[in-house]
Amino acid sequence: MNKIENLDELIISALREDIGDGDHSTLACIPPTAVNAAKMVAKADGVLCGIEVGKRVFELVDNSLIVNILKHDGEHITKGDVLMTIEGHAGSILTAERTALNFMQRMSGIATETNRMVSMLNGLDTKLLDTRKTTPNMRLLEKYAVACGGGTNHRIGLYDMVMLKDNHIDFAGGIEQAIDRTRNYLKTKNKNLKIEIEVRDLDELQQVLDHGGVDRIMLDNFDTDTLREAVRRINHRYETEASGGITEATLRKYAETGVDFISVGALTHHIKSMDISLVKK
Repeated sequence: MNKIENLDELIISALREDIGDGDHSTLACIPPTAVNAAKMVAKADGVLCGIEVGKRVFELVDNSLIVNILKHDGEHITKGDVLMTIEGHAGSILTAERTALNFMQRMSGIATETNRMVSMLNGLDTKLLDTRKTTPNMRLLEKYAVACGGGTNHRIGLYDMVMLKDNHIDFAGGIEQAIDRTRNYLKTKNKNLKIEIEVRDLDELQQVLDHGGVDRIMLDNFDTDTLREAVRRINHRYETEASGGITEATLRKYAETGVDFISVGALTHHIKSMDISLVKK
């Protein structure tokens, strides 16, 4: 979590969104001097993620709160496990509760789903990738959650890897033009970025193989038979990635083609948050 430099800024923004000009429910009925203790409890089995984020929420609301972490990110937890305890001003605990839970429930949901899908690839070399289909301003946390679940992070954004998708190729005038312009651009800018290119069929794949100049080939919306043939033709000369419409029902079948990576956008944009609650200790 220490790699997420804007974590405090993100949390403060979330708290501002929730609290506004005051937590009037708490201010109305909880005396400012009241002290109490609470515990955060898992209401379902899964993989925990975001415990340090939750802790930081409580600290930013009130740095006098005593927060004890009992379970750690990446751990498999079961229903009923106590994840952390919080002691101190009762009003501060209640004000921080929902924001802390929102972060932890979503991140744990992503980690749990990722872990479940990664387990479907047991015995195979294929790695499960996330995508850029993330909640705005939550990308680093959601990708961290994927990693906690055993998945592999794809590029973080538009800046750390070149991905030439169909529109880039069409707008550039073709595969060769897109690759050559990209390589010239990177050379001019003195940037050492990997180049991935998307192909839509075996004809486009052959154009890439004939021309070269990339690091990874994304095989988009290929059925498994065509994907297997594409992987055979590439023959480890480039990294291979399958993408597009791959579900848990078809995941292993796609992996059995020998493709290096499978990217699944649903890991971050179509998940169920884990049920976690905060109760009086």
